Amino acid sequence: MSKSVLVVGGGGREHALCRALSQSESIAHVHVTPGNAGTVNYATNHSISASDVDGLLALSETLAVDFVVVGPEAPLCDSLADVLIEHGIPCFGPQAIHAELEGSKRFAKEAMQRAGVPTAEYIVLDSTSDFESALVSHSDNPWVIKRDVLAGGKGVVVTTDLKEATEFIKESIQTDGHVLLESFLPGEEASMLVVMDASGFVCLPPSQDHKRVWDGDKGLNTGGMGAYCPAPVVTEEIHHKVVERIVKPMHESLSGMDVPYRGVLYVGLMIDENGDPFVVEFNVRFGDPECQVTLPLIASDVGELLFAAATDALENHSVSFHDKHCLTVVLASEGYPQSAIKNRLILGAELADDEDNVWVSHAGTGMNDSNQLISTGGRVLATTAIAPSLSDARALSYQRMEKISLQGSHHRNDIGYRALR
Repeated sequence: MSKSVLVVGGGGREHALCRALSQSESIAHVHVTPGNAGTVNYATNHSISASDVDGLLALSETLAVDFVVVGPEAPLCDSLADVLIEHGIPCFGPQAIHAELEGSKRFAKEAMQRAGVPTAEYIVLDSTSDFESALVSHSDNPWVIKRDVLAGGKGVVVTTDLKEATEFIKESIQTDGHVLLESFLPGEEASMLVVMDASGFVCLPPSQDHKRVWDGDKGLNTGGMGAYCPAPVVTEEIHHKVVERIVKPMHESLSGMDVPYRGVLYVGLMIDENGDPFVVEFNVRFGDPECQVTLPLIASDVGELLFAAATDALENHSVSFHDKHCLTVVLASEGYPQSAIKNRLILGAELADDEDNVWVSHAGTGMNDSNQLISTGGRVLATTAIAPSLSDARALSYQRMEKISLQGSHHRNDIGYRALR
């Protein structure tokens, strides 16, 4: 029996979810709130904010959806999944006790320690700490300093500048009460999205994000300027290590709790020179833009997969993948990631120009009073392509990007360079 689903959120990740769910035979109708100018092509947009937990519950009940898929982390930390489940509505997205894996870096570190998962050593600094001594004791490599709050992927500073490190520590303690100082993990980063519930888990193909704003990994950190999947740095041997050393222990730990983890666990990895994986961070939702390059590689029904996880039925669920490559390039507004200039016209991003193997994923887009497409955020949209090879996917994605015009916008020109060098 076909189902109806409500997707919560309005960015590029939610656009990708709406697109994938609309192509699922198990899904009859996709709703999204608040969505964006692109999600209307795949779903019915609604106007409830992703932060309005009561409003989201009311909308879910009014629409009589079969389940809810939560895109961003903030509503999960605000107990949206708990509220939905209390009212008999299955939710793809963990309850608040597990959302703290992303909401608190300290909570996540303690969870890793309990499960025996490899990660960087760390200390917690507060107003009583001797900052200088702590920094000196960690001075062999760049300092890694992490705020212990939700920071939209931007609450981390990696620096060799003592003044910058000290100022960030002081500012973080002033606003948050404490901060984490970690040992630096050298290596190459990758991500693995793991769909899980009480009964089992499914590892999606590994991907690689590009966090820095400019080519060559220069400039400020962003929410992500592009990604590709699968990431060849995660070899078959390394994949086995990730599953045995990280995924299985975390699943065993989480599924053993009174409240099971239902949703996707984003495992941010660092692969060292010996091919050993370490956890950099956990997120409790699909990565953005990793979601845009991972979902298209799922050959089986995405709606069935997400509903199975929301209802503890993954154990008997099989998933198949396309033997292809996917790459996405993000277009950002002028001024991003510091102060994005918004409300500018976007040309060339029409659905009519999309094809089965290359399309535009909307993020910060909307319509003005003249029904023209405009930018409404920092990361505006992305061009995503799927092809038999990564180089072909890259070429298609950049060819599609060349057709799009947004005054002052910028994008990286080297997405996928690590795999293609």
